[in-house]
Parts: sequence; structure tokens; C-alpha cells
Amino acid sequence: MNGVNEIRSAFLDYFRKNGHEILPSSPLVPRNDPTLMFTNAGMVQFKNLFTGNEKRPYTRAATAQKCVRAGGKHNDLDNVGYTARHHTFFEMLGNFSFGDYFKPLAIELAWKLITQEFGLQKDRLLVTVYYDDDEAYDLWKKIAGFSDSKIIRIATSDNFWAMGDAGPCGPCSEIFFDQGDKLQGGPPGSADEDGDRFLEFWNLVFMQFEQVGPGDRIVLPRPSIDTGMGLERIAALMQGVTSNYDIDLMRALILAVAAATGVDPDGPQKASHRVIADHLRASAFLVADGVTPSTEGRGYVLRRIMRRAMRHAQLLGAREPLIWRLVPALADEMGHAYPELLRAEALIVETLRLEETRFRETLARGLSILDETTRDLPQGGALPGHVAFKLYDTYGFPLDLTQDALRARGLGVDVEGFRAAMERQRVEARKAWAGSGEAATETVWFAVKEKTGATDFLGYDTERAEGVVMAILKNGQEVECLRAGESGSVILNQTPFYGESGGQVGDTGVMQAAGARFRVVNTQKKLGDLFVHEGSVEQGEIRLGLPLSLAVDHFRRAAVRANHSATHLLHEALRQVLGDHVAQKGSLVAPDRLRFDFAHPKPIIADELTRVEEIANRAVLENAPVTTRLMAVDEAIGAGARALFGEKYGDEVRVVSMGYAQTADEALAAEGQPFSTELCGGTHVARTGDIGLITIVSETAVAAGVRRIEAKTAAEARRHLNAQAQRLHDLATLLKTPEEDAAKRLASLIEERRKLERELSEARKKLAMGGEGVEQPLQDIGGVKFLGRAVSGIDMKDLKSLADEAKQSVGSGVVAIAGVGADGKAGVVVGVTPDLTERFDAVQLVRVAAAKLGGKGGGGRRDLAQAGGPDGAGVESALAAVCDALRETTAAA
Repeated sequence: MNGVNEIRSAFLDYFRKNGHEILPSSPLVPRNDPTLMFTNAGMVQFKNLFTGNEKRPYTRAATAQKCVRAGGKHNDLDNVGYTARHHTFFEMLGNFSFGDYFKPLAIELAWKLITQEFGLQKDRLLVTVYYDDDEAYDLWKKIAGFSDSKIIRIATSDNFWAMGDAGPCGPCSEIFFDQGDKLQGGPPGSADEDGDRFLEFWNLVFMQFEQVGPGDRIVLPRPSIDTGMGLERIAALMQGVTSNYDIDLMRALILAVAAATGVDPDGPQKASHRVIADHLRASAFLVADGVTPSTEGRGYVLRRIMRRAMRHAQLLGAREPLIWRLVPALADEMGHAYPELLRAEALIVETLRLEETRFRETLARGLSILDETTRDLPQGGALPGHVAFKLYDTYGFPLDLTQDALRARGLGVDVEGFRAAMERQRVEARKAWAGSGEAATETVWFAVKEKTGATDFLGYDTERAEGVVMAILKNGQEVECLRAGESGSVILNQTPFYGESGGQVGDTGVMQAAGARFRVVNTQKKLGDLFVHEGSVEQGEIRLGLPLSLAVDHFRRAAVRANHSATHLLHEALRQVLGDHVAQKGSLVAPDRLRFDFAHPKPIIADELTRVEEIANRAVLENAPVTTRLMAVDEAIGAGARALFGEKYGDEVRVVSMGYAQTADEALAAEGQPFSTELCGGTHVARTGDIGLITIVSETAVAAGVRRIEAKTAAEARRHLNAQAQRLHDLATLLKTPEEDAAKRLASLIEERRKLERELSEARKKLAMGGEGVEQPLQDIGGVKFLGRAVSGIDMKDLKSLADEAKQSVGSGVVAIAGVGADGKAGVVVGVTPDLTERFDAVQLVRVAAAKLGGKGGGGRRDLAQAGGPDGAGVESALAAVCDALRETTAAA
């Protein structure tokens, strides 16, 4: 029992048997401590338990915590590979008591584990205690049987731990192992304590005080325990090696590097093997926890770790990207203990391969320019700052890489000139933005971002975290604080709130601290990666530097995720049904609905819409995992990923795949091709089944060649369908027929109504003309028969048909039918039989009548024309006017 995986399991099993809750490692990106760049100790996830801000159903716990120290004050990056124990990534074993047991049991548990379970030789162990901690001193004598020489009092802060300037704190007791006089160094507290002979491998922290101010410390009513044992260190002791890089886990990774490069792992270049093995672990676990390489913050630290490993791969002679090929070896060693490594393996591989491909191009370009610009520089000279900035800005060559490349040649860099060039670029960028019309109102965000830096987005993996207030704006101006009742915008160093982009609405939720509460009503994304939380203070005040607990509205976010993933499924389903020309032209992803605009030249028929819905829901029912990878944008599109309208893509993109290919092609099915693959920066469900249901509620035209569908998912889809079902039930009840026959019965009633309306119309027209068979009174005007009649009780649209019938009854002559509608407005129609159209024009005659109705003009043909007017009282005058016009015309002839 001395392999790393066995030691880890034995530690956790031991504390499980001793009543401890075994908890998984927390992510490397701290959710509850915004002051940390990365999780660097086992107690980080329990911070709020120690401070009393959180309660849990257990008072004892144990973990194997993954940690990274490569940024901020805990930065071991430059030492990694050249010492026996420095790492960027390491594992910390720890047991914790939250007001349960204290020093006696903590020391007893530790002693029994290392001597009885792990079998370390008692005579080679020694401990330190804080200089005035007599209780711990006496307990070690009693429990371990140590002599005074084996218990060393230390008066420095090395043996007194504090969470910060205020908060829980207490003395420590560190356990050391004497590795033998073959190594240099003396015991702790001695002049040569920094040597490797005496190895500190476990630190027991006794939290018994609370620091309330400078020099002011009170005793905690319920003291606690926090311990940390380096897994790599205890493994080295149990495996009888003096370097962490010689333990079984690290040796397996080093041998994988050697196999891939053909370079002796124990030869002159062994440091490069060690760097790659260590940095592989850090890079893989950071990517698995949601960090991606970038130019700022955590992403920049990750990129430095990656590129340092990649530089050493080149030093080992690797001609092609190497680091990504080592991921399976890491997964074999650590995937069982950390399943997130297996879940994210594809993402890790793609990220490493992409970064190393780009880095090799960057390195080649940068070194070429460096060689050219420094050829004539004397020893001790400096590269001009503007050249270093051009390397950084144009070729992505980091300043520290430029410095490293020149250091070996005895050259430096004009750092001040570099900074001046960067500031000039910022000024020009602000000017360009300010000159872009409406966008000029956004210039305030340049100053904010320069001061705060980019916001770290944590929301792909969590809906809860903590963040520190970096900037506050009220009415567009920066302020120190917002008070209760005031509205404004808050910018944090990190956030789980998604900023509106790519069609997806921004998150809402709550940010709070003791006595302060800020309601987030919207989150916007400015300048690409500055997240702005808009809302109002409900309680207390929000001020600069305040740490806040952040909570996204879970149910709203879940609904948005379902609608966003459904949009991807509908996009692919539309393409399959309508053709490859379908391309997204716009979208809205909200909690209650989704809207999807796409290119298509004609309306979608009902059968096509049904097939789209069926295909998309088939993918939902498969409950397939939704996976994310990081790829180069050109490569992703070349591999079939679809870009979404309105989304701005950088060189590196998130590629979201979901579902299984719905195809009869057995080869594609066997390859496990996804149903949908798109470039997308939004949030999505974990599995397609989380969408629940997709129902399309409408399909309309938006513009020429652009159609729009609207749909609902999950609970909203169910409510929509339930409402439709209720309406059908109500309709069937009114029709007094079974629901399945309601449509047929309704169609029958509609046809019956149309028939009755036709019959009623005919009856009204006959009644208006005096009844069936009634001879119409005619006038003889200069030998021309004229029929003029005022009617009532019929629609104005029926006047034409009455005029046509009157023309037939007259045989040869002129007719004029006038009436008043239900709204009081009048209408008139004049008809001329075909034999008289050369003499009389119906259009001219109807205009004469329209004038009497208060109208103007009229329209139609020489044989039939119609007009109207607002004066219903002028109907008889209108008919008389037509008669007079006929009389004048015939008299003139």
C-alpha cells in the first residue's frame, strides 16, 4: 500500500472509519473565496464553515483536494522541474473539525495514521509547535512518547496560521520526517533548515482564536481543526524516494514524455521531463474546471503554464505538438479519483493541441523578429519597448517569453517603453470607440476595464460563487458605493452571471453580504469580457472592495439553458427537413420562449413543421450528453460546426455538440457523430433530456427570404399544450361532441352557417327589390329605360349584384341602386346595359350620385361603377341626380 492512488484511498478510508464525511475535491477556481486566483489548500471549500457563515449537517470532514500554486503570492512556477518538491499542481490530503474535536483527537488521529496505517518509522519523526502552545507540546509527549528533543518550539508565523488580517486563526504543529544524513540540511528552527533532509509533510492547524483587530485576539467558543498533508510528499516517504518526481504517479507521466520524445528521462534534460509532467497535470485540471487560455487573469496563468511545458517539449526535440498526446496517460493515472478529468478529456485534448499549434507559430515568428532586431545589440543591451509591444500585440508573443528568450543572450527589454506603447494603444482604442456614433456612450467602460481587468466568468460550471466589487457606476458615473434604494451597475472580479450575448438574455439573481443585498435585474457584457450587473440595492450598501456571495436565479437560468439548447436542435432539424440552405439569421433565448430566424424562401407547410418538431424531440428523448470543446474557429467550421448569427468569434471558440446523429448510415452511427455541432458561447443543459419537450407555437415571415419560428420548452411547453388541450375540451363541450370529432363538427357548422348566410343574403336582396316576381317600376327618359331604387337592410357589398340583376330585368337601359349601411354611410351603384355603353358612361353617372352623398369620385367600368359617401340621408337625391344626368344626355342627343 504505497502507490499514490492507494495512499489517497487509505487516507480517506481511515477518516471515514473515524466518523468523517468524505467530500469530493472542490474546483480549482474557488467559488467561495474571490481573493484567491486558484484553490491552494484543502480548507478553501470550508472557509464559510470556519467563519460561521454557513452550517452543514456534519462537523467532521476529510478530502483529497486538488490545488494549484502558479499565480499571486503562491507562485511556484519558476522553480518547478528544478527542485525535488515544487509543483504547480499538487494534491492536499486533509481532515477537518468544525467545532467538534480539537487538539487531543487531532494529534491522536494523525499519529495513528502515519505510524500504524502508513508505517512510518517513529524514530525518524519529529514535530514543531508554536512557541507558547504548551498544550500541543504536552499532547505530543503523551500520545507519541516524544522526548523534548523531538518537539521543537517555533516562534515565527510558520507555526501560526491566520485566514487574514481578521478572522479565525491559531497555532500549528508540523510533522517532519528525517530522510537521513545522505541529504543536506538541519532540523526545523536551525540555521540550515532549508535543506532536504528533514521533510515537512503534514501541518495540523488548531483554530482556537479569532483575530478581531491588530493585537486584539479572542478565544473561539468552538475551536476547529484544519490539516493539510501533501500527497506527493507522503508518497515519496512511503516509496523510499527523496524527490516527488520519483513517485509512481509522476514517474508514469515522465516515462510517457520519454516514450513520445525518445529522450532519456534521467539524462541531462530530466528537468524538461519534470516540467512537462507537472504542467500537464495543472493544465488538464484547470481546463477541466472551466479555465481556458487567454491574455488575462486565470486564463493567462494557464497559458503561461501550458507554454512553459510546450517550450520544454521543443527543447526535447518534439517537432509536432506533444502535450495533448499525453492526456490519456494522465487520465489513466488520475481519472478514477477525479472523474471530471475523464468527462473533460476531449476538451482538454483539443485545448492543448490548439494552444501548442498556435504557440509554435508564435514562437517561430517571435524568435525570427528577435534575431533580426537584436543582431547588432551589444552585450547587456535592451530590446526597444515598441518592438517588444509589437511582438505582443501583433504576434501574441508575451513579454515574459521575450525576456526569457533574450536572457540567455545577456540582453534585456525596455519594459517602460513597452508599457508606454501599450498605453498609447489604449488611448487610440478609446478615440476609435468614441468616434463610432451611438457607441460613444460606451466609452466609460474602457476606463473601467483598464482599472478592473476582464471579469472571470464562472457560469459554465456553477450558479453560485463569490466575487469582489471592483467598480460601481450610477447614472453612468463611477461612484464609491450604492445605498439602499439606489440603482446602478456593479462590476466584479469574477461572476457566475451570464452577460447578454449571442441571443441569450443576461442572468438575474442576488448578490449579498452581511447586511447588504443587491438585486440583479440584468447582466450585460461590455468590451467582450467585462460583465456588468445592473440592478438596485435592497438593503444596506454595496461599496468598492466588498466581497459578495453571488447567486444566479436557478430556475430562470435552467429555463434559458433549455431554450438555448433547443435552439441548436431546431436549427439542425430545420436543416434536415428544409435543406442545407437553412442558416440562422437571428435569435432570442429567454426563460419563457425561444425565437429563431432563418433563411428560407417560402412558408413552411404543416407537415414540414411537424417533422421538424419530431426530429428535435427525438434528440431530446435520447438524453444524450451535451459536450463542449475549445477549437480554432477555422478548424471548427471546417469540421462542420455551424456559426450562429450575431455572435462574435475570436481565434478560439467554444464548440457545443449534442445528441446522436439521426442517420441510416451505419458508419456515421458507429462513429458516434453528434446530431448538432455549433459554435456557441452560451450556457446549455448537461443532457438533451433536460430540455424536457420542444413545442413550436408559430411560424411566420420576418422579411424577404427570412422565416421565424417561436417555440417553448419544458414547463412552458407543457403549460402551452395544457392550455390548448383545455381550449379543445371547452370547444368540444360547447359543440356537444367528443374531442376527437370537434374539428369535423366545427367544419360542418361553419359550412352550414355559410349556406344560411348565402340564403339570407339572397332573401334580403329580393326583399329589398320588392319581393320575388314583383315587376320593377321603370321610367322612360328620352326613350331610355331607367330603374332607380333605394334599398335597406342589406350589405353595401351586395349593391353590385343587385345592379347586375336589375340590368337583366330591364333588358336595355340604365339602373341605379342606392342604400345606407349599418354605420350610416351610403353607397350607390350605376349599371348600363351593353347596348348603351357607347352613349352612357356608368362612371360619370355614379360620380354625379356620389356628390349628393357627400362623397367624391367613384370607380368602375362604363357598364358598372360604384361610389359612396358619408351622408345616408342623400340617397333619394343621388338617384334623382342620375335621372337628371340621363335626361340631359338624351336631350342633347
